Amino acid sequence: MAAPKKGRNASAQSKPWRALALILIAIVALTGGMFASGHTTPRLGIDLAGGTSITLRAVPEAGQESAINKTNMDTAVSIMERRVNGLGVSEAEVQTQGRDNIIVNIPKGTNSKQARDQVGTTAKLYFRPVIATEMSTGAAPTPSPSASDGASDKDKATDNSTEKATDGSSPSASGSPSASATTQGRAVTDALKADATPSASASDKSSPSPSATGGTSDADSKLQEQYAKLDCTKPSVRAEAGKDAKPGESTVACGEAEPGQWQKYLLGPVAVDGTEVDDADAVLDTQRGAGWIVTMKFTDGGAKKFSEITGQLAQKQTPQNQFAIVLDDAVVSSPYVNSAITGGSAEISGSFTQQSAEELANMLSYGALPLTFKEDSVNTVTAALGGEQLKAGLIAGAIGLALVIIYLLVYYRGLSFIAVASLLVSAALTYVIMSLLGPAIGFALNLPAVCGAIVAIGITADSFIVYFERVRDEIREGRSLRPAVERAWPRARRTILVSDFVSFLAAAVLFIVTVGKVQGFAFTLGLTTVLDVVVVFLFTKPLLTLMARRKFFASGHKWSGLDPKALGAKPPLRRTRRPAGPVETKEA
Repeated sequence: MAAPKKGRNASAQSKPWRALALILIAIVALTGGMFASGHTTPRLGIDLAGGTSITLRAVPEAGQESAINKTNMDTAVSIMERRVNGLGVSEAEVQTQGRDNIIVNIPKGTNSKQARDQVGTTAKLYFRPVIATEMSTGAAPTPSPSASDGASDKDKATDNSTEKATDGSSPSASGSPSASATTQGRAVTDALKADATPSASASDKSSPSPSATGGTSDADSKLQEQYAKLDCTKPSVRAEAGKDAKPGESTVACGEAEPGQWQKYLLGPVAVDGTEVDDADAVLDTQRGAGWIVTMKFTDGGAKKFSEITGQLAQKQTPQNQFAIVLDDAVVSSPYVNSAITGGSAEISGSFTQQSAEELANMLSYGALPLTFKEDSVNTVTAALGGEQLKAGLIAGAIGLALVIIYLLVYYRGLSFIAVASLLVSAALTYVIMSLLGPAIGFALNLPAVCGAIVAIGITADSFIVYFERVRDEIREGRSLRPAVERAWPRARRTILVSDFVSFLAAAVLFIVTVGKVQGFAFTLGLTTVLDVVVVFLFTKPLLTLMARRKFFASGHKWSGLDPKALGAKPPLRRTRRPAGPVETKEA
């Protein structure tokens, strides 16, 4: 008789340790990454860790009901995220809910009143001329308006109808070796008193600027001292910088020059109000090769003011030929100008990516966004209440796991060892991945997510049961254990994949069509369903293959859960030899 062909099944049957080694390496690598990242526990949502949940409802201006749309709501979310981050808050959540609601979840340890004031007010967008700027390093250097002090010319504003945009560069920040502190301070004073803010009267005639009235020496000195001491590397300082400044006054502000690097600014009075921006878009300029640019269109009044201020700034030296786009008292961009920009249209070019260009365009658009937000509800969850909820969820999970284990022990006996080991591997993978997803994508484990993990215990156990029952069916047919394990796997595999696909599809649909905390349930359910497939293929099946070679299971011990007699197995089929020819009988 020919020997059986060696193929994929034979290899998998003879070397199950390969799959076990693979999943062990994955667990060790993920666990190592978890400890290396410093995030050894899953990030908890607001309902478990405690904090404040604010519900804001969008209210359009009269006759602007169509302003409540996805684009405007996403822009508002982006602005509110900047506000919350400006408070130094980490792990906050800002997301839309339904058509006209925004939910802001702020974890414990944050001043809830300050947070409510920040997210509940309408954004203020201003264009202010730059008087001085430099990198903020945490020290208190003497201000200098010279270009060598790190004035950022990353972005350049041009008239997009007449002038070709060019890609700016960002020179490194360094002190001016040739200018003394006294000379630098005098330069800033002259800029404050002279015409660094000539268009303030156009933008806010009711609030004359210090320069318009000649200014006071005490006010200028105080502003210079405030600028010199400004440390934009501290979140609390950034949140307060220029907070109470009036449009007609000079002020200080902070802006992020590069990720993690902060620039501080001394700014003149408002030259153009953000409400004068009629439209702003991020555009990929392929004709001139300028890359991503941001285009702006002003109203008639805004075009006149913008033409006036850019004409005056173009005659100055860096950084006083820059204007700062200030949103919520923070500088989001500081482009420079070479000539007056007329016609009501302008573009900002520089080293933009698509994402950064779209973010700036959204911020510019928000200045004219015809939406305000009304605070519908504020719910405070204490850490004690969150801890009780988490404790209750863990107890429920432990009870569910204990019931599953008891059922497996009673019904499957020795096979329950494989099932429990598989559940532990699945639990370890789930815990480690959730811990890593917190800092990676902002995943937060809330109470519905805990419920999803509890439901997943049953889904995972169901996969083991399907396989075990297929093996037992093969034994009932009279086969020994090792062939039964291999013959049962293809049919069990199909059933497990179909079942898990249906569960994953339900989780995916639920995640897409829902918002808020329900998404946590859907995400956890989908994650654990995928891990169920991984564990069954790389751990449960190889482990059962190995156990089938042990005498305890192979002999069908009564406590193994695979006793042929207890399962009602048929006797093994035996072949009977047929006689070689007819049987002859002798006659008496």
